[in-house]
Amino acid sequence: MARYTGPDCRLCRRERQKLYLKGIKCDSPKCPVEKRPYPPGENGRGRIKESEYLLQLREKQKARRIYGVLEKQFRGYYEEANRGEGLTGERLLQLLELRLDNVLYRGSLVRSRDEARQVIRHRHVTVNGQVVTIPSYRAKVGDEVQIVAKAKDIQPVMGALEIFGRRIVPDWVATDTEVRKINVQALPARTQIDVPVQEQMIVELYSK
Repeated sequence: MARYTGPDCRLCRRERQKLYLKGIKCDSPKCPVEKRPYPPGENGRGRIKESEYLLQLREKQKARRIYGVLEKQFRGYYEEANRGEGLTGERLLQLLELRLDNVLYRGSLVRSRDEARQVIRHRHVTVNGQVVTIPSYRAKVGDEVQIVAKAKDIQPVMGALEIFGRRIVPDWVATDTEVRKINVQALPARTQIDVPVQEQMIVELYSK
């Protein structure tokens, strides 16, 4: 499957804002967005005519990059959200938030969604006692997501615990740092999703 393998910081620069793809590096002086707050490439500093379509496209790309999903996957999430009840944009973000890699990140047992995907693929995560190796697995209310015993002290987890508390853990998840476990307590509400995305623009883009 095709997947972006280039520098994550290049994606942040393309969107001209921090997407927090690199964990604590994003809050450090080493963050490239701080040094070069303009898109990459030789024409990065040039003026771009921002049409309505371009603004909508940028919001979609921004959401894709934050959650680390491919175009086909993202469209699938949108179509499912569009079939469901409630506001399509909010439902879309809710589906993305319930991905297993995002649950690990929200519960602060890893420093970034990239680390979460790595930990999951290496068979270090269980859901309700069963090993799950699919980062896109959708968590449900009541699920218990836990780091397996042999992986409790691996570098991504220990690094996250060292900075535990610097990032807000939303109320829809509860983290037990002693046993490295996250409980999904409720569906995430829009007010609890702090991604810098205007979801209505994404809906307008796909509605054309």
